[in-house]
Amino acid sequence: MLTITQALYDQLVAHARADHPDEACGVVAGPAGTGRAERFVPMLNAARSPTFYEFDSQDLLKLYRDMDDRDEELVIVYHSHTATEAYPSRTDVTYANEPGAHYVLVSTADTDGAGEFQFRSYRIVDGVITEEDVRVVEAY
Repeated sequence: MLTITQALYDQLVAHARADHPDEACGVVAGPAGTGRAERFVPMLNAARSPTFYEFDSQDLLKLYRDMDDRDEELVIVYHSHTATEAYPSRTDVTYANEPGAHYVLVSTADTDGAGEFQFRSYRIVDGVITEEDVRVVEAY
């Protein structure tokens, strides 16, 4: 289960909406060993595409160095889908190389009639996609 604060939830959704029609992407880091999502780090979609996201390699290197300096780990890798449901594509699965991370997808397309966005979380390990519950809390 992914537990996330309302403030972080709102930031991820706002980023997805702001970057629409391109896919938004970023991470949420947290103190090493806690699994707690705390620091929102929006990233630039280097692909600038409505159907694909890509982290800039220099930005990614800087992020990992920064997390190392702060004794943090990657807790969430997120991106948006602009025209499809919030479910990992084959490309998403191929690029999912953090087995300990939660992969959050925010769809800005109303694909299920349930509203203007979907927010879903997955674990992706060795190509296997497992959806998990999301619990939104006011604070940890």
